[in-house]
Amino acid sequence: MKHESENLIDKLLSPKIEIKITNDFLKKNGELPKYQSELAAGIDLYACVEETIEIKPGAIPALISTGIAIHMNKSNMMAIILPRSGLGHKKGLILGNTAGVIDADYSGTIFISAWNRNHKDSNMSIFINPGERIAQMIFLPIIKPIFDLVENFSENNPRGNSGFGSTGK
Repeated sequence: MKHESENLIDKLLSPKIEIKITNDFLKKNGELPKYQSELAAGIDLYACVEETIEIKPGAIPALISTGIAIHMNKSNMMAIILPRSGLGHKKGLILGNTAGVIDADYSGTIFISAWNRNHKDSNMSIFINPGERIAQMIFLPIIKPIFDLVENFSENNPRGNSGFGSTGK
């Protein structure tokens, strides 16, 4: 029998989130997001498109529907969309906005801003096929600090305001 603290940890680390299919293509042909392994941090998101999309190098990012919406409705949670490492490394497909933040109160369709980072003169188009895994989504806890406006910080630290590589001197 699980101890009460284990049940609380399970509830905190595995919250229930509603998911809704927003595109008929997904109902007929696609897959819902899923973890590809037991220890995967992110769930794969699929391209919910009727036909193959070509993204030319140097072109503006394409907005690709995932065909899903989620409803977190928890003030201490958010999701982040990240590129799949294989697509970025092997093909040059990255997110047009680097990472996509999904706030807990957003309940619309999730889109992927897909950008071909290959040099515009390379002629290396990227083709996104219907149902292809194109990004991953990770859920994260949110810390919302209470700001205290001060003239001077209450404690000094050795680093101070040095930045941009200053610790690697």
